[in-house]
Amino acid sequence: MPSASRSTTPVAIDLDVVEGRYAELDDHTVAFETFRQDLDVAPYLRGLPGDACTCRHLGYVTAGQITFRWPGHEETYVEGDAYVAPPGHRPLILAGTSVVEFSRTAALRPVMAVIDRHVTALTGARP
Repeated sequence: MPSASRSTTPVAIDLDVVEGRYAELDDHTVAFETFRQDLDVAPYLRGLPGDACTCRHLGYVTAGQITFRWPGHEETYVEGDAYVAPPGHRPLILAGTSVVEFSRTAALRPVMAVIDRHVTALTGARP
């Protein structure tokens, strides 16, 4: 049975704003993400349908606070909260937040490709 941990999953993204570690577990990807600065993810999602994340995520906040925004409403989760974030969201994340998040790999790949293009264009750095 596949497994992953934050301490053994290699760093894939190491930017001033975020550190991301990602491991594929069968048809899911587990993300261990730590946000070093406040981050509005919306600008990085431009170009996706609705300019929003198209993935469904199951997650757990290990520290800090994350807010998922949809047209017409938002939901905020803090340390100790588990969540389900359906597609169509735009995350707003506070500095010091860490999450563990599970997403279907096939749905996550195109989202990460768009984020990668924006990060490269905005910062000149490749995640």
